[in-house]
Amino acid sequence: MESCPLCSGALKLAFEVHGYPISACTDCGHQTAIMARNRADHVAATYGDGYFTGGAAGYENYLGESELLRQRGRDYGKLVKQHAKAGYMLDVGAAAGFILKGFIDEGWQGVGVEPNAHMAEYARTTSKVQVECANFEDFHAARNFDMISIIQVIAHFMDPAAAMRHAATLLAPGGLLLVETWDRQSRTARLFGKSWHEYSPPSVLQWFSKSGLTALAGQQGFDLVAMGRPRRSIQAGHAASLLRYKLAGSTAGKLAAPLLGLVPKGLTVPYPGDDLFWSLFRLRSR
Repeated sequence: MESCPLCSGALKLAFEVHGYPISACTDCGHQTAIMARNRADHVAATYGDGYFTGGAAGYENYLGESELLRQRGRDYGKLVKQHAKAGYMLDVGAAAGFILKGFIDEGWQGVGVEPNAHMAEYARTTSKVQVECANFEDFHAARNFDMISIIQVIAHFMDPAAAMRHAATLLAPGGLLLVETWDRQSRTARLFGKSWHEYSPPSVLQWFSKSGLTALAGQQGFDLVAMGRPRRSIQAGHAASLLRYKLAGSTAGKLAAPLLGLVPKGLTVPYPGDDLFWSLFRLRSR
């Protein structure tokens, strides 16, 4: 029987989304979708080129969001500098390198790691940042990092504890770990229930609470430094694509389809929900 990836407690089926069972831990409440395929096969099948262009639970036009993502990198670059001077960093799930480029704008140096070969190549040739094509769990570097950013990625890991444990091995003593993810205990998540947009397996596999993420980090040798909600903007086309996916086959989806088709895809709007948060952790001395 599968167990909770955070506390090893027993899992109980909570509900299904698009045919994928989502289970909740009877001890800590963490929610997870267990995939039958192994990690390498899951990554290859889920995060291919279609993830960045096919809409649904992925992106309709990831490359079109370059400036929005670069600005998020700048924002986080400034935020982390409130707690440590800019140093050498690793961006996990770097894709085309836009967020990493934003960090570099703010004085950081570093590299990214990304499993999609075309995205990693785009980062190197067009974004002009160094991104290695590899799964994070298999990534190794010649030197330790002062900071690792895992922005909108921790929820995609089949084994988030192993990923965080690996991050600890890559950090210099006292290094920082920045994580951005979704809060399943937020008002927005509770309001929408199983229709919450972030319930989108097989891409998203883990649904954290703030306390659950902090507890997981603590188990892997990290102490919480700060936590907050990010300022984020999204493209209306991305939001409309996700809504079509979530409402597919429903009466609401049929009614909304003509209206969603009228949304200007390139329009940038502030993200209205309260369900996104960031946490900054520091690695304890070994």
